[in-house]
Amino acid sequence: MNNAGKLRYVVFLTAVAALGGLLFGYDTAIIAGAIAYLKETFGLSAFGEGLAVSIVLVGCMIGAAVAGTLCDRMGRRRFMLLSAVFFFISAVGCALPQNLVQFLAFRWIGGLAIGAASIVCPLYISEIAPPKIRGALVSVNQLAIVTGILVSYFVSWTLVGAGPANWRWMFATGAVPAVVFILFVLRIPESPRWLLKQGRDKEAQDVLGRVNEAAVAEVEMRAIRDALSQESGSIRELFRPGLRKVLFIGVFLAVFQQITGINAVIYYAPRFFETAGLGRSSAIFQSALIGLVNLVFTLVAIALVDKWGRKPMLLTGCAGMGLSFVLLGAAFKFQLFSGPLVLVLTLLYIAFFAMTQGPIIWVVISEIFPNRLRGRAMAIATAALWVADFAVSLSFPVIADKLHESFAFWLYAAMCAIDFVFIAAMLPETKGKSLEEIEKRWMKLRSI
Repeated sequence: MNNAGKLRYVVFLTAVAALGGLLFGYDTAIIAGAIAYLKETFGLSAFGEGLAVSIVLVGCMIGAAVAGTLCDRMGRRRFMLLSAVFFFISAVGCALPQNLVQFLAFRWIGGLAIGAASIVCPLYISEIAPPKIRGALVSVNQLAIVTGILVSYFVSWTLVGAGPANWRWMFATGAVPAVVFILFVLRIPESPRWLLKQGRDKEAQDVLGRVNEAAVAEVEMRAIRDALSQESGSIRELFRPGLRKVLFIGVFLAVFQQITGINAVIYYAPRFFETAGLGRSSAIFQSALIGLVNLVFTLVAIALVDKWGRKPMLLTGCAGMGLSFVLLGAAFKFQLFSGPLVLVLTLLYIAFFAMTQGPIIWVVISEIFPNRLRGRAMAIATAALWVADFAVSLSFPVIADKLHESFAFWLYAAMCAIDFVFIAAMLPETKGKSLEEIEKRWMKLRSI
């Protein structure tokens, strides 16, 4: 296979794994269009509204928490297949409930699938990607997530006039990409790093040879074996000097990706556009613009992440997101609703998030952990991310009702400032380094 063929193959593998990201985005964001109708169907209070939105995140926490151990035992490919089946069950179940309890149960199952996919999909991509383009390829997973969000917004807007059962169709459409995901996962190989960890050297060499030049594949094989030989594989290893620091960095970045406010915008955008005076259909359509901007600026991230580096882009994002929230809070505080200001500031925030925090945090937490422990370490960081997401999603309508939207936006701006300081002080640059080179850096700190 020539170099162009190898590139096409690794892009194909990336695209298949990224279908999990597409379902992740669709399943998390479809609630934004459905919640107003769901609220009317079941007569939800502000707390009930927050619970209907955030119950999926309880599943995400559990799915992420168990995903590391399971994908290390089962393999990345089989675990992706399991998550695809759960996506399908959730889509069908959420379309057919007769009461709120049934809806919450199937939405929770969807959360298990999302939590699993949020770990295994970027993990698989990072382990099959050549170092020079790993940042871009892992960012494709985020591109798929925001594409799923965008599709969910347009589906919701299209179904606004479909009658009182429209929210059922919003959820049911998610079954289609779930089936596609199942069929394509059956066609891809296992991660070469997982295969080597299982002693299946010949299979690992075959996969590495299909995505790299022969000489590079051989160097990769030796580097992976060397890294694996220096790891005990015990989760306790992550709490030793050096690796304890990298675990803290991963958890902090994951949590702050959420508490800087992204899912208050993604899940509740129609709500605060309605607060700003728009009708429901127009509010959902403007939410679709959020999805479009999210998609466009994720493409910017893919183009720049392996050129500019992870750290400079994350710092730029924190500054831009924080400024956007300061101005958006002022717009709500002083009710500056007569023009497009609220929409423009919301889109500005989304643009900065989409080209920095959105994709790059997933890149960083998929590459900074050691090979043998990568699945379980990512599970800890990602479970923390979903806990933070749950807290933001459940609290936003309560904060908005009790303290005002402006308070929530200024709180998120303060979190952006803290995140900026942390990244500037603590995050090393990983651009262009192999996974084994990154691991050696932490191993040196561990020996100090």
